[in-house]
Amino acid sequence: MAKPADTRTAGRKPVTKPTRSTAETEKIRGALAARRDELRAEYDQTLSEITELQRDRLTDSAGDDQADTGTKTLEREQEISLANSILERITQVERALERLDEGGYGWCERCGNPIPVERLAAFPSATQCVTCKQLEERR
Repeated sequence: MAKPADTRTAGRKPVTKPTRSTAETEKIRGALAARRDELRAEYDQTLSEITELQRDRLTDSAGDDQADTGTKTLEREQEISLANSILERITQVERALERLDEGGYGWCERCGNPIPVERLAAFPSATQCVTCKQLEERR
């Protein structure tokens, strides 16, 4: 039985990936590493603040009614959500560094076309071109 053609790549020309100079690669690596370090510092600071707030909430919970308890729970969930968001961004930057080492940085993981420089400047850990990202978000 014959396999159906892959509709995502049917009719597209294979794109050859030009190689970056060592200087370009190191500049990108430095920028990504700096961003990762900034995010890690932000994450550590956020965790420290969450821990301090939790400690304050535990000592200052005498006489709380249901509304106070609900408000504190909502605030804690928002803080944890923020920390998780930062952690996700760290993971994205680390993945971009891996892709840089593998030679796939700057190329769409879905269609294989180059990701525009403007997109990488705005979102350095992008793994898809604008078109493929828009298609993914519509689903």
